[in-house]
Amino acid sequence: MKAHVRWLEAMAFEVESGSGHRQTVDGPPDLGGQERGPRPMELMLESLGSCSAVDVVHILQRGRHPVAGCEVDVEAERAETPPKVFTGIHLHFRVSGEGLKEAAVARAVQLSAEKYCSASLMLGKAVDITHSHELVG
Repeated sequence: MKAHVRWLEAMAFEVESGSGHRQTVDGPPDLGGQERGPRPMELMLESLGSCSAVDVVHILQRGRHPVAGCEVDVEAERAETPPKVFTGIHLHFRVSGEGLKEAAVARAVQLSAEKYCSASLMLGKAVDITHSHELVG
């Protein structure tokens, strides 16, 4: 995998993934950021949440469970002083599907957290990551 980062101005950078997708990332206002895009640490949370969501949906689909929707809220706490690393991260999954069983969702979340989500397994070496889920109508 590859990524390319190019400084635009102030604290804004254009980032391009190896697959060719581009977006603007910006630093916080106290460093000169101008709210032109997500902050780098926010991208880490987005990556973690989306990596886990891909796993959960894939696991449910592969098991032929009727998944219709999946949302993940990711919340993190950070250290007060630099480096302001994450000190705790929580992922809360809201999964829907007519006839979908709670046990199947629980198992998919567990498998993602413990076996498949590379972002979760990597970050989990440095920070406590917790998970919860709910089955929604």
